[in-house]
Amino acid sequence: MVEASSRWTYPALIGLLMVSLGISAAPSPLYGIYAETWGFEPITTTVVFAAYALAALLSVLVSGAISDRYGRRPILLVASVGLVAGLLLFTVAGSVPVLIVARVLHGMSVGAIVVVATAALLDLRPGDGAATGRRTGIAFNVGIFLTILATATDAEYGPAPLVVPYAVLAALAAVGFVAVLLMPETHAVDRSVPLAIARPRVPAQISGDFAFAALGVMASWSVLGVFLSLFPTIATVAADTDNLVFGGIVVGGMALAAAVSQQLSGGWDARRSAVVGDVGTAASLGGCVLAVHVGNGWLLAAVSVVLGFFFGLAFGSSLRHLGQVVPPAHRGEVMSAFYVLAYSALAVPTIIAGAAATQWGVDAIFAPFMACVAVACLTAGVLGSRVRGVQPDA
Repeated sequence: MVEASSRWTYPALIGLLMVSLGISAAPSPLYGIYAETWGFEPITTTVVFAAYALAALLSVLVSGAISDRYGRRPILLVASVGLVAGLLLFTVAGSVPVLIVARVLHGMSVGAIVVVATAALLDLRPGDGAATGRRTGIAFNVGIFLTILATATDAEYGPAPLVVPYAVLAALAAVGFVAVLLMPETHAVDRSVPLAIARPRVPAQISGDFAFAALGVMASWSVLGVFLSLFPTIATVAADTDNLVFGGIVVGGMALAAAVSQQLSGGWDARRSAVVGDVGTAASLGGCVLAVHVGNGWLLAAVSVVLGFFFGLAFGSSLRHLGQVVPPAHRGEVMSAFYVLAYSALAVPTIIAGAAATQWGVDAIFAPFMACVAVACLTAGVLGSRVRGVQPDA
């Protein structure tokens, strides 16, 4: 039954991943409107964003085991409902607490969909793991690009920027719910699987490889957090424009370039690609600081695209390298540790940046923050140049 339905089930799951990651980024072009309308500071923007990241982290740690025990479809159905519920909250939100609740719903839902939909894709095509990983990474970034650009365009030219984008996304999420409802279960339910939070642990023999991969991803994801929360406003102010589409192009262009780099680098050596991505990300961060200082819109857009290319290379290649060296018996523990650090980097540095921006202003903290992240990227690159990789145990 699975093979007969995989012709439409597989792309449907890819589509659900695109919609989910798009929803995760949808508020990014709108945070400036919320801040202006409700009068809140940068720390509030980053707390709302971080609520999503922390909820996604918890969901990532528990949803895999739940889907192993009860099946993929029930979890995907509940998560799809969570997407719609969070979007409906956004359409009626009148206060920051409502935004936080909506983002928590989205974090829990997107985290579950990322884990469980990916597992379902592997159920459908178990011998196609590398290609599936590349396709999901591309789907993530394309979903973010399309949603940010569409949301920014509607916010600039549409009649109800804080309602219409969420309503459209809710309709797409509802289509995803129907698709999951119609697709067969891809996994043999096993009620003997224990319900537990995945335990993060790293075997000693791959500690160097893990440090290299995790530090690179933590650095790149901390950049992603700032780009999705504060950078649309930073870019529009620096370029002396109030056009929200410009902010959407800058951030969306980064996501699209990341998708391109992940597609191109699929056959490259993972470790070397990750090192190039880490070093290139560090250099691009310096370019971002320069572009913000100069205030040229075209330069800002161009540097963001270059940053996105190296960001995608660093993240995708670091993940591929880790997958090549982790012992099969420890995959769950290692990937749990990996995503704990990744989502923590998405949330914690973003909150710190928001608090600092509230205290001293966005302009004052942007360059120091980018410099710290650039140092982390370079450190990851040095670590990567020194590790040789370890063959996983049988």
